[in-house]
Amino acid sequence: MLRKIIKIDEEKCNGCGACAEACHEGAIEMINGKAKLTREDYCDGLGDCLPACPTDAISFELREAPAYNEEAVRMSKIKKQGIKLPCGCPGTQSKAISRGGDSYGAVAPVTSRLSQWPVQIKLVPINASYFDGANLLIAADCTAYAYGNFHNEFIRNRITLIGCPKLDEGDYTEKLTSIISNNDIKSLTIVRMEVPCCGGIESAAKRALRESGKFIPWRVVTVTTDGRIIE
Repeated sequence: MLRKIIKIDEEKCNGCGACAEACHEGAIEMINGKAKLTREDYCDGLGDCLPACPTDAISFELREAPAYNEEAVRMSKIKKQGIKLPCGCPGTQSKAISRGGDSYGAVAPVTSRLSQWPVQIKLVPINASYFDGANLLIAADCTAYAYGNFHNEFIRNRITLIGCPKLDEGDYTEKLTSIISNNDIKSLTIVRMEVPCCGGIESAAKRALRESGKFIPWRVVTVTTDGRIIE
């Protein structure tokens, strides 16, 4: 298919590896001291590697290339992270999480960092004054419960949109595309749980960014069910 994909100029490449580290999908590898696009089907065409390159060795080109394989990328990430997926959705499995010596009343109150309302993707307006120059957070709703410092690390200084792709009806892509397209969004942070069903919110946010046609810095953060960060 004809689509936008990255192009690496090996003569300009200095072998620093910054692009490979910045590529969320794992499409770029360092081979013999040079950056190589080793998996065209892993390249989503968003170009998060471009600003990471100090020598401007990476650019976009429109050419024939395999379609972006989102499922293959997801499984590759799971394999690299060593997450073992049992039969069925891990998000429905019961387990107890030990917190050692935690006790009621032992933790000081935390100030909310939420700066707008509503927060549900289904309810938030497409246009609002708080979107002007906003750093946008799109998060699966369980992440704020799983990760203890969520307000300070993710909600603070961001406009927050939440949803649950497993329980909500429909797809978020159209709504998120409208928000990104019609507002001056400065950056996008996507926070999801490690469970496979949570990939829907990551997929919707990435599709929305692609369909908006905008080049915006973005990143994906994954939270484990026991409250750890995988990035």
